[in-house]
Amino acid sequence: MRYEELKTPSYIVSEKALRKNLEILKDVEVRSGAKILLAQKAFSMFRVYPLIAEYLTGTTASGIYEARLAHEEMNGRENHVFEPAYKDDEMEDIFNICDHVYFNSMSQFNRHLPSIRNHEDVKIALRINPEFSTQEGHEIYDPCSPSSRLGIRLKDMPEILPKEVSGLHFHTLCEQGFEPLKATFDVVEKKFGKYFKDIRFINLGGGHHITKPDYDVDGLVELIKYIKKTYDLDVYLEPGEAIALDAGYLITEVMDIVDTGDVPTLILDASAACHMPDVLEMPYLPLLIDSDANGIKVRLASRTCLAGDVIGEYGLKTMPKIGDRLTFGDMAIYSMVKNNTFNGMPLPDIVLEKEDGDYELVRRFGYSDFKERLS
Repeated sequence: MRYEELKTPSYIVSEKALRKNLEILKDVEVRSGAKILLAQKAFSMFRVYPLIAEYLTGTTASGIYEARLAHEEMNGRENHVFEPAYKDDEMEDIFNICDHVYFNSMSQFNRHLPSIRNHEDVKIALRINPEFSTQEGHEIYDPCSPSSRLGIRLKDMPEILPKEVSGLHFHTLCEQGFEPLKATFDVVEKKFGKYFKDIRFINLGGGHHITKPDYDVDGLVELIKYIKKTYDLDVYLEPGEAIALDAGYLITEVMDIVDTGDVPTLILDASAACHMPDVLEMPYLPLLIDSDANGIKVRLASRTCLAGDVIGEYGLKTMPKIGDRLTFGDMAIYSMVKNNTFNGMPLPDIVLEKEDGDYELVRRFGYSDFKERLS
């Protein structure tokens, strides 16, 4: 397909940009000896899993369905899973398709100990809570907030690790650089270092913006080398955003222009609430391609009936007309995985922009996708 043939709204993922990110991450693997996993909670477009499998060690899942997706689509790469709590009737399937299973509490570990002992080939890890927060604001995304339910605090750790446990895991970052990781590891090493002699791997979690231009990749490589040399551990990283950062965009059409008395409001066929929920949940102002901060002021909003379904206010070089297209950047991550059909809104098409310039329509959703989620 040609770009002009695409319908709106559509998520478009650039194969070229995705490969560029993967090359950076593969370089980190090679230089440091780390093993990097795709965190599917940020990006799970399985059409490109074969490409990702060419570069990375495997995937990590936040639930049984993500674990099944990786098992089916990731060409036999490593399959890790973490849930704060597992249902009893999930465990047999999880142990049959995953090679690393992480537990959030000693209660969960002990509850599922029979399954653990029946699958000695599966590596078991405990998620720890360093009680060290590196984020400001947005407590909803802070795994180390004072009331966090995620990870075992030092006071709740056993004096000696159970013999079935061969790894530790912490995940504390969100869209952050190397410095917060280094500060967090220093705390982990001080608090939990006594356990390092009894494990074989450590997972440093996700939230690492490794593929951003200003990320201290050399610092990351040196930290991983230090951990491997000092403690003889395999080191895992599980970034989600870094893999598909700036690798996708969302195209939308101007459906109407409403005079609201202050600035013109453009009604789009894309929705913050339905198609890019982080815009309201975070909240943040998404990148609008070819915008101009000093240009014509407009407000961009959706055609849903939710009064607050407003994407934000922008400056534009020229005033769009009804039927014109606008493009939002960095829309591969936390968009497709979180979208919904509130108000009966159609889901956007999913499109792959091939490296040769062609566009492949990967998936088009319809009424049945809306209806089958209801009763």
